Amino acid sequence: MVTTIDDLVERARDGIHRPRAEEAYRAQRDGALLVDIRPAAQRAAEGEIPDALIIERNVLEWRLDPTGSHRIPEATGYDLAVIVLCSEGYASSLAAASLRELGLHRATDLDGGFVGWAAAGLPTTPGSR
Repeated sequence: MVTTIDDLVERARDGIHRPRAEEAYRAQRDGALLVDIRPAAQRAAEGEIPDALIIERNVLEWRLDPTGSHRIPEATGYDLAVIVLCSEGYASSLAAASLRELGLHRATDLDGGFVGWAAAGLPTTPGSR
């Protein structure tokens, strides 16, 4: 049996609440980590979200594993509220699922990604491009 990327994304989202932009904005203000996994070139082209923590996808698990030797100071425990974002909300679903596998049971992702955030009129800063 072959698994498609659509199957993986569907499984990653199964039973998970994915906040839309306004809800994620409130959660960030209440202490949730909003984690931007987009590569630098994409952030430069699209813009950024103020106070979002930038952790590119290739090191995400190492930085947020509370027991890892390469964790960031914000990785304080498994109950940490983490909202992952990418450009449109697909890669972030897979990333959040990976974090849940590490035990970060509250990890989810931003429905609509950066594009949805910007379309909702929430704060952004321009990219460098």
